[in-house]
Amino acid sequence: MIFPRARQTHRAVADHYDELDPIYRQLWGEHVHHGLWATGRETPRQAVEALSDLVAQRLRFEAGERLIDIGCGYGATARRFATRGAEVTGFTLSAAQAAAAPAAERVTIHVRDWLANGLPDACADHAYAIESSEHMEDKPAFFREARRVLRPGGRLVVCAWLAREGASPREVRHLLEPICYEGRLPSMGSALEYEGWGEAAGFRLASYEDASAQVARTWTICGARFLGAMVTDGALRRQALAARNRLFALSVPRLIAAYRTGAMRYGVFTFVAG
Repeated sequence: MIFPRARQTHRAVADHYDELDPIYRQLWGEHVHHGLWATGRETPRQAVEALSDLVAQRLRFEAGERLIDIGCGYGATARRFATRGAEVTGFTLSAAQAAAAPAAERVTIHVRDWLANGLPDACADHAYAIESSEHMEDKPAFFREARRVLRPGGRLVVCAWLAREGASPREVRHLLEPICYEGRLPSMGSALEYEGWGEAAGFRLASYEDASAQVARTWTICGARFLGAMVTDGALRRQALAARNRLFALSVPRLIAAYRTGAMRYGVFTFVAG
């Protein structure tokens, strides 16, 4: 597992998303996750919705079932699933994200740490975490809580930033560790570690997909949009330069390089509760 040079807490994660909220929404929109380019012809909006739809396919939920969105951001995926009849409860650390999320039928959003979620045992049919497990200080506990709140047979789909097995010291030093530090990730695990944590919590791994090649375009688009906005948008430029979390801008070229070298992977896990 890769750790940043300084400890990153859930409070640091909340501060990151609260402060950068306007920039994230302006540059990428209501989905705070990668896009998935299956054909290469998708627009960015279609690509982010495609990733949400892939999660839906893996969950196999039915209308009326109760879903948990762990790290729901602005609730865009939760609202998408609610239009298909699901009852979705979302969790985010960011008050700014929750405040910006439009109200929607069958969607409830809590500003609360997943590791202290307060839900009763076996209260949900399925759960998903799209790029939020990276921000968990205790990843085994992330899985234990998911298993606790799911009924037996419930599915957990996890989309995660992953470190390549056997990443070189150079890749760790120049790419993976700085990405953790600048992005407020307490750690970055590998695919094998995620599988182990899930199984130890009482899940069975039903499938794993490496979607790195399909999602990597996200960061070249984000980088181009950010550079363009820094030139043309004075308000965004001033906000970005003054932000406490401005170091995250440095992670954009690192992420591009990490995908191109294979140092970082993007995994989609489907677990089944035993």
